[in-house]
Amino acid sequence: MTTLSTPRLTIRPLTPDDLPTLVAYRNDPEVARFQAWALPATLDAAQGLVSPAPLGAPGWVQRAMAHADGLLGDLALNTRGPQAELGITLARHAQGQGYAAEALRALLTHAFGPLTLHRVYASIDPRNAAVARLLSGLGFRHEGTSRQSYWHRGEWTDDAQYALLADEWTP
Repeated sequence: MTTLSTPRLTIRPLTPDDLPTLVAYRNDPEVARFQAWALPATLDAAQGLVSPAPLGAPGWVQRAMAHADGLLGDLALNTRGPQAELGITLARHAQGQGYAAEALRALLTHAFGPLTLHRVYASIDPRNAAVARLLSGLGFRHEGTSRQSYWHRGEWTDDAQYALLADEWTP
């Protein structure tokens, strides 16, 4: 199992003990607004996020972002050959403090280093300005937006694609 560390947090496999906190922040309307999971988030559904698979294994591999005070959020890597999609979610109390950028820097360094991925991308709701700024700040390029491309929480929603190539990454 892959564990990554930064000066302020640890990126580690989720455990069953994390799930009540994870379900609580995933049911927060402000946290869930731009996310794709079904609501309400449940403990049964969250069980599937607990996995010993290493980052870089095919498919979605979810990880906890934690520090001494507990779970801050979760992130994931969905690896398909030499490319991977990433996702990140922070509990509301952890937002705006630089944790997401710190965690994604560690994840990208791992993805383009030991995992030798060629490209990492993210698909976001373009109304999520904070994540668009986060990705741009990490060097991701906005590759385009598909207008009203999927039905989400009762409305047609745009989908913005961001990507970063290994040779563009500067840790």
